[in-house]
Amino acid sequence: MADDRPSHGGHVAVIGLGRFGGAVAEALLDLGYEVLGVDSDPRIVQDWSDRLTQVAEADSTDEEALRQLGVHEFGRAVVGIGTNLETSVLTVLTLAEIGVPEIWAKATSVKHGKILSSVGADHVVFPESEMGERVAHLISGRMLDYIEFDDGFAIAKVRAPHGAAGRTLADLGLRTKWGVTVVGTKRPGEDFVYARPETTVPENAVLIVAGDTAKVEAYAAEN
Repeated sequence: MADDRPSHGGHVAVIGLGRFGGAVAEALLDLGYEVLGVDSDPRIVQDWSDRLTQVAEADSTDEEALRQLGVHEFGRAVVGIGTNLETSVLTVLTLAEIGVPEIWAKATSVKHGKILSSVGADHVVFPESEMGERVAHLISGRMLDYIEFDDGFAIAKVRAPHGAAGRTLADLGLRTKWGVTVVGTKRPGEDFVYARPETTVPENAVLIVAGDTAKVEAYAAEN
């Protein structure tokens, strides 16, 4: 498949081309990676045949099948299987056994995630719960976007407070009042501006704020 995407020289195997795995595969392609897609469903394999660098129908729990595809030579693999717990776990185990250095895996529950970690997953992702939490935050406040990290740290995109236009960030004193740090400002259609104390907040701007999760949430809810 010929295209004009930039090549970063990276190779990633994506196993399970459902909604999650497919979205990851497409995003990796856009970032310039070579992607091997693997799925046990021939219809899904056919659907992806002209979209991925390489796609194959295979049993991802079969060590020999993965070796024949060269998966053991990949630096990273993503397991997007979520509906079949046994297949998900055995796939991660097989990838670990053939020596894939970095394994990412989708989990559908906390217990599922613990099992995946115990059999070799280096990174466990909970897409449904993480997206649900993110949407809840967007619905409940003035946040335009929101990301929460594991260690109680969050980043949010919020509209600038009423009356902020024309004032500097130092004058607003959001860190003193709310305990949040303004990372940058942005107006629609204009470039992101990294924040400095003397940065003036423009009209119709959004602020990128970061800090303790509870403080970010409190600031977004009250402004």
